[in-house]
Amino acid sequence: AMTLKTRIQDDMKDAMRARDAARLSTIRLLLAAIKQREVDERRELGDGDVLAVVDKMIKQRRDSVAQFEAGKREDLAAAERAEIAVLQAYLPAQASDAEIDAAIAEAIAATGAAGAAGIGKVMAVLKPKLAGKADLAAVSAKVRAKLG
Repeated sequence: AMTLKTRIQDDMKDAMRARDAARLSTIRLLLAAIKQREVDERRELGDGDVLAVVDKMIKQRRDSVAQFEAGKREDLAAAERAEIAVLQAYLPAQASDAEIDAAIAEAIAATGAAGAAGIGKVMAVLKPKLAGKADLAAVSAKVRAKLG
């Protein structure tokens, strides 16, 4: 089975061959971020860790899009959105609203959480389950609404 990191490296070679400059620069940024984390942690990253890096980069770009739109810089916002599209290709299939709701209900039942104090417990159960498959900030908001 091909690791996610290997797939990203292969995609970089494909982007080079296709002379797809925008895609290539995004993939290079991703590989640099993966390498940096490997150097920091002195270990090879597994698929789960690579997904976390991808997720973090998408989150950073979403923040940038919001800032650029607020500053009326649609050109820069569009560039960030293009990078998000490239990065999202490495995430697993996104969970549906129904799947997210079911996971939340299951986690609440499993932890016996009640009230705002239980949000952290529920999120601790959901994070590994939904990492890369859902926007965890949105999931957290749903949990807060259910328990709050």
